[in-house]
Amino acid sequence: MRREPDVTVVVAVYNTMPYLTECLDSLIGQSIGLERLEVVAVDDGSTDGSGAELDRYAERHPDVVKVLHQPNSGGPAAPSNRALDVATGRFVYFIGADDHLGEEALERMVSAADANGADVVVGKMVGTNGRYVHQKLYDGNHPDVSLYDSALPFTLANTKLFRRELVEKHSLRFPEDMPVGSDQPFTIEACVRARKISVVSDYTCYYAVKRGDASNITYRANHLARLRCVERIMEHTAGLIPAGPQRDAVLKRHFDWELSKLLQQDFPALDLDTRRQVCEGVGALVDAYFTEGLRDGTGVKRRVRFGLARSGAVEELTRAIAEETEHGAPPFLLEGGRAFATYPGFRDPAVGLDDRCYEVLGETVAGRLSAGTRLESADWDQHGTELFCVLNLRAGITGDTSSAVVALAQGAMPQSADKAGARKLPADAPRPQRVGTLTADAAEDGGTLLTARIPLAATRSKRGVRLYVDVAGSTYEIPVRTQGQPMPLARRWGSTDPHRVAASPNPKGRLVITTAPLWEPKPSVGARLRRTLSRSKRK
Repeated sequence: MRREPDVTVVVAVYNTMPYLTECLDSLIGQSIGLERLEVVAVDDGSTDGSGAELDRYAERHPDVVKVLHQPNSGGPAAPSNRALDVATGRFVYFIGADDHLGEEALERMVSAADANGADVVVGKMVGTNGRYVHQKLYDGNHPDVSLYDSALPFTLANTKLFRRELVEKHSLRFPEDMPVGSDQPFTIEACVRARKISVVSDYTCYYAVKRGDASNITYRANHLARLRCVERIMEHTAGLIPAGPQRDAVLKRHFDWELSKLLQQDFPALDLDTRRQVCEGVGALVDAYFTEGLRDGTGVKRRVRFGLARSGAVEELTRAIAEETEHGAPPFLLEGGRAFATYPGFRDPAVGLDDRCYEVLGETVAGRLSAGTRLESADWDQHGTELFCVLNLRAGITGDTSSAVVALAQGAMPQSADKAGARKLPADAPRPQRVGTLTADAAEDGGTLLTARIPLAATRSKRGVRLYVDVAGSTYEIPVRTQGQPMPLARRWGSTDPHRVAASPNPKGRLVITTAPLWEPKPSVGARLRRTLSRSKRK
């Protein structure tokens, strides 16, 4: 008689060929061994041969693979619930029928659960074929993590190992009226009720596949369907976790992720009635759950979009998204030591949002400052033996621009600045002083046109052109990119000690000014002799 398996793997299947074959192969090939494994696969009315493929595996492995067939239910919740009703393993594990596991995945996760006394184990997941999977949780193996002070809220898929005793004790099941996101209420409640949650990060357990035709159900749902699902998830979470920092820690994910995705670049293309319904729904959730702590910890871009949706400013929200998609973020208004992102609706009485909605509140805005900074022109200005570099830059700032400095900086930018194209300077970092002159005028397309006239020293140097500006109490260093602008011809200057200067882009497209002597002085006889003797000794 076959003993109770250690783990039951639940596979909800609907039209996932040919991915299903690799999924099933990865289960049968698990190092945990077939005697410790049960696979319960539910065919949810497939029409592509997935049902027949499941039956083929059940015939080959009758003691391991159990297949159930049912009419299509419209989502993975119903087939997952049916599988739970017949599961017999100590643990249950859920896998998408288009995904697959690493060979040692189940063995490692069951071992971690037994060693740590964990009710939930999260194995490292990675995305394939362009599928995004949040990675912050997988910074090491953890015997016990909290839902409230880790990255776990950003990893709420049900693709985890759950102790079946926990599942049955609390009657955990998937809501069958949710076409997408039905795994989140299950996962959140399991994590709230678990004694311990462990993380296995030193082995890739799960490979999440984005299908070539992007037909995963997550990618097919429309805005209103996704909105209704988020409403259900947030309501369920609020019923489990009292108002306060712990609830905020979980719901932050839903504001940063699910709700934000409803207000992205595809929003302006929706019909007006759908846009209004989305705004009403988002606004209701903002009213119910967007606490002051969540608001102040949310970046200004998202905060403005939530605020416009809540106020019913559909036209301004549509314009804010469309303009940012086409032209980038609007300039920052610098005023009294504060910074405001001047999106549509800013200080518009008809919209009625206060300044704090538009204010930069402790977040890093290096990327947006970099995107708003561009070179308009570069040239030389020579007066006798003096030579100046004249630079015209468009900067994404308005208002009090007195903190702006354009300088030539020695040394490369740190690697941490590469992604954003700029960096926030550490509080104790030296700030360059203004050399030469700098004037500021309003740019035609918004922002400020800075004209810098910087004297060049007759020396050997290679220095990058950088803009420094204070925004919301922090100083930002922004390398200036050439962006295809023509560079002035190299110039010679000086008579008694002639030098050459050139402007060029470096491999990252950033403007670099290079100066060097026109010719090197010949070494003395003694220096040449010492160099010859040194070479002889090395031989």
